Amino acid sequence: MSQFENVTVVKKANVYFDGKVTSRVVLFPDGTKKTLGIMLPGDYEFGTDCVEIMEILGGDLKVLLPGETEWLHIQGEGEFQVPANTKFKLQVTEVTDYCCSYIYE
Repeated sequence: MSQFENVTVVKKANVYFDGKVTSRVVLFPDGTKKTLGIMLPGDYEFGTDCVEIMEILGGDLKVLLPGETEWLHIQGEGEFQVPANTKFKLQVTEVTDYCCSYIYE
């Protein structure tokens, strides 16, 4: 899906890692939440409260998922899922555009 219809966008940005990662919250009528953001080159570690599905819309990065020893490389578009209550690492090598979906079970 290339666009969202009938949503609410929270104007205030989420800013992480001294502004190198930013996102905006998008709220849907059914109560679901996504964030749309940009990551600048750098190494990052994030924690999750719920299952997260990261859709990479463009960019170049590697992700190390919980329990894995091999980095997943995504160039251009791709997707990965992160379990709830875990941490994952990212190595971003070029500006990366993403959409994150939050799955509360």
